[in-house]
Amino acid sequence: MNNPILARAYGAWSGAADFRSRRERYKRFTYGDQWCDPVADGKGAVITERESIERSGKRPYTNNLIRRLVKSVVGRYRNAAAEKGLYGGDIADAAARNALAELDARLLEEFLISGSAVQRIVDERRWGGRGVWVDNVDPRRFFVNNFRDPRGWDVDMAGMLHDMSMPELINRFGMGERRRVEKLRRLFDSNSGDRAYAGATALGTAAAMNDFFIADSPDRLRVVEVWTFDSRPAPRSASLRFAWHCRMFAPDGTVLAEYDSPYGHAGHPFAIKYYPLTDGEVHSFVEDVLDQQKFINRLIVTLDHIVACSAKGVLLFPVDQLPKNVSWSDVAATWAQADGIIPVTGRGAVMPQQVNGAGTNGGAYQLLQLQMRLLEEVSGVGDALMGRTDGSARGAEMLAAQVQNATIALADLFESFTSFTTARNAKLLATAA
Repeated sequence: MNNPILARAYGAWSGAADFRSRRERYKRFTYGDQWCDPVADGKGAVITERESIERSGKRPYTNNLIRRLVKSVVGRYRNAAAEKGLYGGDIADAAARNALAELDARLLEEFLISGSAVQRIVDERRWGGRGVWVDNVDPRRFFVNNFRDPRGWDVDMAGMLHDMSMPELINRFGMGERRRVEKLRRLFDSNSGDRAYAGATALGTAAAMNDFFIADSPDRLRVVEVWTFDSRPAPRSASLRFAWHCRMFAPDGTVLAEYDSPYGHAGHPFAIKYYPLTDGEVHSFVEDVLDQQKFINRLIVTLDHIVACSAKGVLLFPVDQLPKNVSWSDVAATWAQADGIIPVTGRGAVMPQQVNGAGTNGGAYQLLQLQMRLLEEVSGVGDALMGRTDGSARGAEMLAAQVQNATIALADLFESFTSFTTARNAKLLATAA
């Protein structure tokens, strides 16, 4: 590509490939696909853990505790937000227009899964009218320079990938000029053409999101939005003027539009938070409990195998106790009846008896309980936070104290997300100014 700004944006997006890959894994675990990790099959081939378990004759059961933890944290945040009136006051109108309570709940879910929270705040006209609009940004579409300051003060380039229909593209960049519209059609003709709808992503499934320049859906066109902190000579002065500048690119590097920040805060439109940001690395809440979740699933499969291999109601019937006029099928049918009578000869020393074996679990049940408790301790989401209390709890004050103590382990996470929403609200109000 011959545009250095677009090349830098592509470099930033490519540099986050490992982050996106880890996020996909954490997302799969959160929503129940927990046997997806690759393993060697002993013959040099790589298969999934699900296939490995199935080949061994077992069933890959999943007891999804991660999802329960995430729901508990999001639920606790929503209750606290309602109690504190976080969506009232100066932002009440914008919060109602954008359904901010719902947006933030879904963003907190993303924050727990991937450790990232990104929203785009713009002032534009939409079907709901002219005003300030807030959107959650898919981390797979977002890119930013490799910053290390948890406050984001060293961010000097940020942007996102858009997929637009041709009518939307014309509406945004055609400016009502016939020649410009025709130029846009020619520019994107190789991407639009007669693209089939057959390859479109089905409702409720995730798009591949594996290309910077090509839209994910065949009926959409890729546009790249890039914001950079630029310096240029000030008019009639020897000093430099600094400004956040936006460029909208076509995949071939053609600039569709560019302008300095039109907002009251004079910055880019993104609110950004990565947690925790240590040496530029992000390690999420979900990442901390993956190993416990995998071990719990393996223990459940092991226990199920023990139970399946144990004797359950097996009848030991000595041959010499079977009367001549009774068949083995008669014995089996009668044994299953609640009031059945099975005649025996009474001559043998050993009478018929039923065998029930519990199997040898080798402490697997105790280990399972231990791992479930460890998962709660590692995550910080204990009984009180999930609405469960022990028998010693008495009264509302005791319950409130237990919940407050349980929340301490998550205080840093909640405060970090709150700092994000506070910065977002400030940008929202400045955008509207």
